[in-house]
Amino acid sequence: MTIGVAILGAGIFAKGEHIPAIQACDRFTLKAPDAYFDNDPSNPDRTLAALLARADVHAVFVALPIVHQPAAVKQALAAGKHVLSEKPIAKDTATAQDLIAWHAQLSSSGPSPAPLWAVGENYRFLDAATYAAARLREMGGDVVTYGFEMFKLVRPDDKYFNTAWRKVPDYQGGFLLDGGVHFIAGLRCALAAVGEEIGQVSACTSLLQERLAPVDTVHGVLATRSGRAGTFVCSFGAEFKAGFAIEVVTTNGAVRFSPREVTVTTRGADGARMDEVHSFESSGTGVKAEAVTFAESIEAGRIDSRLSPQEALKDLRIVQALLESGRVWARVPPQHRLHDHEPRRRRRPTLVYQDPTEGQPGRERVRKTRIKERAGASAKKSGLKIKIELDLEVELNLYARVKGDVTISLIT
Repeated sequence: MTIGVAILGAGIFAKGEHIPAIQACDRFTLKAPDAYFDNDPSNPDRTLAALLARADVHAVFVALPIVHQPAAVKQALAAGKHVLSEKPIAKDTATAQDLIAWHAQLSSSGPSPAPLWAVGENYRFLDAATYAAARLREMGGDVVTYGFEMFKLVRPDDKYFNTAWRKVPDYQGGFLLDGGVHFIAGLRCALAAVGEEIGQVSACTSLLQERLAPVDTVHGVLATRSGRAGTFVCSFGAEFKAGFAIEVVTTNGAVRFSPREVTVTTRGADGARMDEVHSFESSGTGVKAEAVTFAESIEAGRIDSRLSPQEALKDLRIVQALLESGRVWARVPPQHRLHDHEPRRRRRPTLVYQDPTEGQPGRERVRKTRIKERAGASAKKSGLKIKIELDLEVELNLYARVKGDVTISLIT
């Protein structure tokens, strides 16, 4: 018996990607009228409640504006339907964590077997990304550096821009959130292939095109949990620069890829550098493979890790940390900008806390408790209001003249 599926949403992605993916999967049968479902309260037969009450609908694909998705996900899961909701998992990490906790409670106290919840991230299913990860695992070695870089211009006539909820976003980051989780997912897949995970970020954000508010560009520095540094540069507002690449460099070689091409760089038999280029021009967007994996997950009774809400939360957490770091950077007055204390001698800029009431800044490695003690003492001496939030006990280097409220965000 095939799995009856409905689509909640009538937008570009639902029509252009979900419908073809469902139709191409022999495990699924599309059940909603007109191929997709758009809630119409004036028509009792086309309300969400009526759709979710149908016995022939076993699962739903949710492709709604970001801020409206969590409520629809809850309603579908509460009705006993399996759900695949589009990325990002939610507008922010707090909403995402609440939704994950709610689903866990439903799974433990509700009917058995509990309905499954997947979060679609097609970048984990791109043929190029899968191949790149396989070559990195084969290559091995210690990570030297890594990064993501994309420059493009979202023009006024862009089909995605011309949706009401993207023109006036009521969620953080605008296109940087909506697209950023894609790119972080791709970078995380590549890093995972060599045993690394992003653990800390710092960033500067800006707005190049007023129509793409609140921000359209981020330049970020990343650090893995083992301390390896990389970059994340993403702009949707650059008119005269273009490009897209995810890259991981190890002591044994490098892999650089886009959705359509993978370049593998290694040493040849003679020790010389050798490049292999593999084209994936005929590959799709990964959504069809994602749909098949969702169907297989329903049949197996457990969600494939590539579709897990926990993985989607990790993607969102990193993007949110970049955006939050950018906002803190922007608030620092010009005379108190974050800067490299010894620019000619130190290659890696480090943020070191400087007490404004003291003379020359000192630099030391301090743990969580000492950070709080120093910040508290400085606040009393200078009258500053300093808020430091730490969820993970790690060592930090801090250097900055500070004024106003400061938050240090760590990814746990």
